[in-house]
Amino acid sequence: MAPQDAPSDQRLLVVLESGDAQALRDLLAAEPGRAATPMGPLPGHPRGASPLGYVAMRRYDTATGVWGDVAGTRELARALLEAGAPVDGEAGDSETPLITAASYGDAAVAEELVASGADLDAHSTSSSGGVPDATALLHAAVFGMTAVVDVLVAAGATPASIEEAAAAGEVTGFVEDADEQARLRALAMAADHQRLDVIDVLVAAGTALDEADAVWGRHPLRLAAEGGRDRAVAHLLALGADPLGIDGDGATALDLCRAARASYRDQEPFDRVEALLAAPSPG
Repeated sequence: MAPQDAPSDQRLLVVLESGDAQALRDLLAAEPGRAATPMGPLPGHPRGASPLGYVAMRRYDTATGVWGDVAGTRELARALLEAGAPVDGEAGDSETPLITAASYGDAAVAEELVASGADLDAHSTSSSGGVPDATALLHAAVFGMTAVVDVLVAAGATPASIEEAAAAGEVTGFVEDADEQARLRALAMAADHQRLDVIDVLVAAGTALDEADAVWGRHPLRLAAEGGRDRAVAHLLALGADPLGIDGDGATALDLCRAARASYRDQEPFDRVEALLAAPSPG
C-alpha cells in the first residue's frame, strides 16, 4: 500500500506520540484504512514506517538517542490492530512488527501482537538493517531485550541455538554439542540477559570467563557493564572476571558503562554497575 499524504502522516504522528489510544481510535474511524497505510519519511525514520511499526519503535527516542519505557504502547497497538493493521506487516516489508518490537524491546507491544496471532517463526529479510534473516527471538536475544525474549518463549518460540537458549535462560541439551566459540557467544548472551544459572553452567563446562568471541568480539563482563546489567556484573566478578581487562580500543568495563549510560533513561542500574567496578579489589 502506498504511503499516505504528509498532512495525514503528521496528524497520525501527533496522536501516536501522545499515547492517547482513544484519540487514535477517533482518528482511525475518521480515516478508514489508515491503520494499514505506511507513513512516509519521519523524523529519525527517513524510510518511513507502518503505524504499528512506529509504535513498536517508541522505546528509542531518535531525537535524544535515549532508550526508555513508554506508557500506552500496548493500547496503541491494540487500536491499530482492531482497525485493520496487518499483524505481520505487508508482503515485502523487511521485518514484521513483532521483530521490530523485539529489536526495540517493547514487551507490551510484543504481547499484544502475539495475542493477535503474530507469526513467531517469521524471519527478517536478508537485507534487513537489524539481524538479517532472523526471527523475533534472535533479534530480542542479540539486542539484549530480555522482557521480549520471555514473552516469545512463553508464547512458544523455540531457541534454535545455544546462543538463543542462553538468552532464554535454559541451555540443557545445547552445551554438550557446542564448540568453544559457540559457548563464548552463549556466555556473552547469558551475561547480557542476566541468566546467572546459565553463566554457571557454561563456566562449569570450561567456557573461558574473560575471553571475547572471535566473530562479534562480545566479552561477558564488558557487555554486561555496557548494558547496565548489574546482577550479571556482580556475578561475573564473583566468579573471577577481570574488571581491568580492555577491549580493542583500550576501554575497560567501567569505561564502557560510563560511556553508555547517557543512552538510557533509567540510570540506577548503571549506578550499581559503576559502584561494583569502581570498588577496590579484595586484598
